[in-house]
Amino acid sequence: VPPALPLFTTMLNYRHSHAASAQEPVDSQHAWDGIRHVGGEERTNYPLTGSVDDLGVGFSITTKCVKAIDPSRINAYLNRAMESLIAALRDVPEKEVRSLDILPETERHQLLVQFNDTAAAYPQDQLIHQLFEQQAALQPEATAVVHEQDSLTYAELNRRANQVAHRLLSLGVKPDDRVAICVERSLEMVVGLLGILKAGAAYVPLDPAYPHERLAYMLEDSAPVAVLTQSALRQALPLSAAAALTLPVLELDVPASFADQAEHNPDPALLGLHANHLAYVLFTSGSTGQPKGAMNMHCGIVNRLNWMRETMNLTSNDRTLQKTTLSFDVSVYEIFLPLSIGGQIYLAKHNYQIDIQYLAEAIESYKITLTSFVPSVLKFILELKDKPKWSNLRHMISGGEPLTRATAQELIKCFPHVELCNIYGPTETSIGVTYGRVLDNAFQSVVSIGRPISNVNIYILDNKGNPVPLGSVGEIHIGGIAVGRGYLNNKELTAKRFINITFDDAINRRLYKTGDLARYDINGNIEYIGRLDFQVKIRGIRIELGEIEQQLTSCKGIKRAAVVAKADKFGQPSLAAYFIEEEGSNISKDEVIEDLSRKLPEYMIPHNLIKLENFPLTFSGKLDISKLPDLESLYNPEKENISPVGEMECFVAETWEEILKIKKVYRDDNFFELGGHSLMVMQVLTRINNEYDVEIPISKIFASQTLKEFSKEVLKILLSQYAAEDVSLEITATQTQK
Repeated sequence: VPPALPLFTTMLNYRHSHAASAQEPVDSQHAWDGIRHVGGEERTNYPLTGSVDDLGVGFSITTKCVKAIDPSRINAYLNRAMESLIAALRDVPEKEVRSLDILPETERHQLLVQFNDTAAAYPQDQLIHQLFEQQAALQPEATAVVHEQDSLTYAELNRRANQVAHRLLSLGVKPDDRVAICVERSLEMVVGLLGILKAGAAYVPLDPAYPHERLAYMLEDSAPVAVLTQSALRQALPLSAAAALTLPVLELDVPASFADQAEHNPDPALLGLHANHLAYVLFTSGSTGQPKGAMNMHCGIVNRLNWMRETMNLTSNDRTLQKTTLSFDVSVYEIFLPLSIGGQIYLAKHNYQIDIQYLAEAIESYKITLTSFVPSVLKFILELKDKPKWSNLRHMISGGEPLTRATAQELIKCFPHVELCNIYGPTETSIGVTYGRVLDNAFQSVVSIGRPISNVNIYILDNKGNPVPLGSVGEIHIGGIAVGRGYLNNKELTAKRFINITFDDAINRRLYKTGDLARYDINGNIEYIGRLDFQVKIRGIRIELGEIEQQLTSCKGIKRAAVVAKADKFGQPSLAAYFIEEEGSNISKDEVIEDLSRKLPEYMIPHNLIKLENFPLTFSGKLDISKLPDLESLYNPEKENISPVGEMECFVAETWEEILKIKKVYRDDNFFELGGHSLMVMQVLTRINNEYDVEIPISKIFASQTLKEFSKEVLKILLSQYAAEDVSLEITATQTQK
């Protein structure tokens, strides 16, 4: 028995901490009394106790626990632990106690087999675009995609996509080649995506809003054999001199480029194209300072689309609103799901994907039946003065960040006719890999991410690759058809994150090691806990803090930098950057942001910049994140607070005050330092547009962040609408106020 004590104590300590959240109220006066005898009955205030009785020829272990814990499970753990301990003492006495198996066989089978019994039939040999081609043959005259006043039928879309495909094939495109696509949201966008897939290549989205340096790196790393774009964007492509001479660039909005091409479907068999070939490469934030390309195949996407169609009972009457940029994988099912079932895609206006009011109205006016949002956007929708009715909406998907119980309950209250579900899935896998109806959720504070979908396995493992007990926290490992091929041109990282593990059945499983922490409950639902590393999600977008730190230290005048996610006054995570200047340097915040804007997309730029003399360190010499100044330290209480002047400044100030939920905004206040972010930017612009009937580009508020400067930019645009084209406007601050 004595050698078992460390393991026994470890288990009881673990069980004690796990049960603490579920323990029944106890009398605080006796909280540390331990075991007491009341009326001849033994009682304890601990949620879990254990005792060992020597029986001479053997021993017995007795456990007592609160009602929330099943004592038979505890005893099963202990029995298994004793068996493992005895076997180790006999055969491998040098083995670490922590590595001993404590999972009873029944629970191990439950975790590895029962919870992952997801095998289901799906069209294994089909390709994404073949699902669309079937619908084009069944209903050629049905509307496939709508963009503002323009639309394409299934037959028209198929014909135009085939012409693009044959043009690419004439350039020598073959399976697993990459074709970059740099377009704004339009009918040509859908035509181009289908054309690339039909030619057998994988598409690589290049967001026109990304800075040139980032786009240039993505082009170099993906090495596309061709680029599809639009005439207005061609000159903006960051092509090197050599690439500009050799890389074919095709303009999708120039019909003459494809007019002489064949209109029939390319034959995948003749192309040697099958379901394990690449469908797309999406670049995500990377900890090394540069983005990394995650590669996904047709088979995983086809399985996901088929699962959604069956689970949600989708038909050709369903409609989706395509609002997500192609750089994020939600766009994959926003586009290809309706096309695979004969439904309709309604494309949101370009640059309106974060305009909450517009999206809410578009869902109603277009009679959308299926949509998805990150929880932070859903919260803004719930705060709209005139809440939408969404009378045709049937399914609302939440994902990308934790969904709180409070937000879920409010959504169910506002939209009782809509089925709300919560999903989870990294870019390295085929969109979402778990699914849970919110009403079926068992957790109280954070909504479960559900269970693995068809043909997907979710294993929650410890750092040695062993399954953790029910209720214990471990790292999510994803297996099955959804697992992507890996990272483009990065074998080292692929080998680190896409691993092979063999459990008891001797089957070698290829798993994606996510870095996400979670736990299974007794019913097989998964609760997301957080991250193992420094990756964060800001409004649903995955960000590697290391990439921002690398780019910060490359800025002129910055010696060291640290980036963290700090809660803003709304309780939402916000990027905060701390830096130490090089000796003799005196850089301004505006200079740093301007430098970063040439390297990083807007959502990765920390507008909360704090200059420090030294970084707080722990005793071991590491950065002490807990001692970094809070965001409130950004505000300078000694600055002169000058009230807004003139109608425009006053209107903008009132708008900021209402949206940012603050009492007073002054002329030199910075929108982002006050807690603003991109979603709030769109709220500001929408109100100004509605008040003055003027279109303000989103870039204006990022370029002119103070109330004074932004108001001046708005006034310039407003006055220019009434000025003749040959009149030059030079507006000074004084004139602005008049």
